[in-house]
Amino acid sequence: MKPITQVSSREVYRNNWMTVREDSIRRPDGSAGIYGVVDKPDYALIIAVDGDRLALVEQYRYPLGERRWEFPQGTAPDRADVEPAELAVRELREETGLTAGTFVILGRLDIAAGMSSQRGWVFLATDITEGEPEREHEEQDMHFEWFERTRFEEMVRTGEITDAQSIAAYGQLLLSGLLQA
Repeated sequence: MKPITQVSSREVYRNNWMTVREDSIRRPDGSAGIYGVVDKPDYALIIAVDGDRLALVEQYRYPLGERRWEFPQGTAPDRADVEPAELAVRELREETGLTAGTFVILGRLDIAAGMSSQRGWVFLATDITEGEPEREHEEQDMHFEWFERTRFEEMVRTGEITDAQSIAAYGQLLLSGLLQA
């Protein structure tokens, strides 16, 4: 069976972080339909590890109306297309002030494949040096803290950490075999 095909597309919204488009589509059975898609550039998510500690940031997530803990992550400004490794270095320094001597790609993540084209790169950062964050204006309420792995895992179990990307990335880290017991 052939996949869904795009018949036409129109942009319905744009800002500095994303565009939203509505596509007219043809389904495999030949019927017509529409598909709404949020287009955002790829992001980098960084799991910075120092011994048994993991670096997390907390910020207010406006769509949820709540503050949330998560691994440092983000995209380049103005929907720019930046190499994943360069983006990882930039996001880690920007959000936490940390620099890493080593970055290893752990894998890829799709944010919400049913409605968004955005994909992410997951990195393990080690050989950490601390410094001052260089946050963007939108990140002024963010703060950074180290957590022991056992505390992080407890926060996931109790629902204190609900960021799907952070939880999936931690799963990639555990499966990589790169985390020392």
